[in-house]
Amino acid sequence: MIIGVGIDVCPVERFAASLVRTPGLRDRLFTAAEQRTPSGTERSGESLAARFAAKEALAKALGAPGDMLWHDAEVVVGERGRPHLEVRGTVAQRAAELGVTTWHVSLSHDGGLASAVVIAEGGTP
Repeated sequence: MIIGVGIDVCPVERFAASLVRTPGLRDRLFTAAEQRTPSGTERSGESLAARFAAKEALAKALGAPGDMLWHDAEVVVGERGRPHLEVRGTVAQRAAELGVTTWHVSLSHDGGLASAVVIAEGGTP
């Protein structure tokens, strides 16, 4: 059963400028693993904007409570390059309250925009 759906769009150039303009923002929003590719290079502004959009979409799928922590949701790349979400702490607590057992996430970036869709699934219909 679908418990929640979230979608978010993020202008890449504006987001990248925010990361440059605001010292510490990158570390506040993203875990160390999210900031780097599996090969260890720094992620592009497009890639980070898509991950930010995923975190925003996740919050929307959970009803957008304002007390969740950014590092409690992490976009992880699977062995075949497919993204998935790992949640802990405040995000895991909210998901448990709603009965979420499975996450689906899709990231995209094109034409200066990054986007993400998150579906929270759980329970039985």
